[in-house]
Amino acid sequence: MPTAPISLPASIATLTYEQVAKTIDHSLLRPELTDAELIAGCELAREYHVASVCIKPSSVPLAARILQGSDVLVGTVVGFPHGSSTARVKVFEARQALDDGAAELDMVINIGWLRSGDDQRVEEDIRAVVAEAAGGALVKVILENAYLTDDEKVRGCHLVEAAGADFVKTSTGFAPSGATLDDLRLMRASVSPRIQVKAAGGVRTLDILLDVLNTGTTRVGATATAAVLDDFRRRKSAL
Repeated sequence: MPTAPISLPASIATLTYEQVAKTIDHSLLRPELTDAELIAGCELAREYHVASVCIKPSSVPLAARILQGSDVLVGTVVGFPHGSSTARVKVFEARQALDDGAAELDMVINIGWLRSGDDQRVEEDIRAVVAEAAGGALVKVILENAYLTDDEKVRGCHLVEAAGADFVKTSTGFAPSGATLDDLRLMRASVSPRIQVKAAGGVRTLDILLDVLNTGTTRVGATATAAVLDDFRRRKSAL
């Protein structure tokens, strides 16, 4: 059964464990992670029943095997982390990920094109990946807000929606800064209800996660998954 949508304002009292867990994409993207660490991360994601793992492209087959039959989806990245691959390369990456078992794709826009005002090429770049993923995977589009003005963030959000993607996302986690509440509010206000918002970078505690959810954000990338969800269970049981 699908998880019940989160009603705002969200709090420990109003949320269930399942609702909180299903907002989390457990991030396994650090370049130095060993196979053993990736396996442990997938097993943790399965144990905590999160929404997905976001794993390195080369490890998608591994994650797909470990998570087969579970309620955790396999996600990966496209054009990561700089977004400067050509559209043809991003489409190839998307197709390879789908063939390997991914059900969610987090792609990075061409940041320089957006900053240059070349909105048409940005939209076409996103649209190419969306078309490749059609019917096979959700597409989350990373703007990398650390490098953008508010005007550029808004334009980026509009282009994500125009290209038919499913989510707009703040960050890769590899830029100088990650998600901020102000950015999340701005992004939520800049797209229609059809588009969801994902936060990445800096969501390391339950209290931060709750603040993020109360902006209307529905997914977060996290590495501190166990600590956040264990804290929720403790504090929920104490009510």
